[in-house]
Amino acid sequence: MKRSLVETILGAVVLLVAGTFLAFGYDKGGMGVGTDGYEVTADFSGIGGLKPGDEVQISGVKVGTVTSVELLSGSYLARVHMNIDSNYKLPSDTAAMISSESLLGGLYLSLEPGAQEDTIPGGGRIQYTQAPQNLEQLLGQFIFSMQQDAEKTQ
Repeated sequence: MKRSLVETILGAVVLLVAGTFLAFGYDKGGMGVGTDGYEVTADFSGIGGLKPGDEVQISGVKVGTVTSVELLSGSYLARVHMNIDSNYKLPSDTAAMISSESLLGGLYLSLEPGAQEDTIPGGGRIQYTQAPQNLEQLLGQFIFSMQQDAEKTQ
């Protein structure tokens, strides 16, 4: 009977520790962030794999989260919905760019606030956007230009 009681207590301690780590990871991972913010949208010609849950940053600091992505039927642009922390008010001339975290992948939405005093209201849209650079396409252009230069020198 003693062994059964010890095993039960030990199991409860393990579950408590696992629950604590889960709650800590949920809090620090930003999964619960975004409920007290306001929604802003931006239209892009391409999103390069940006997905819901990716970070929205200003100067490398997380200020929001991408909540959803949809394809607009008339223009075939990708509309990105993001939730911005209510502590940050974006100027009306803010620019949005999709950037890569590293060469191995991982995207985030980078915002560059402008100088206007007017701010984008909740439900508003960011007018100035820039799609991500396609690394394969840039390398292809570089190799093609190097081949042309080599042919000219021969």
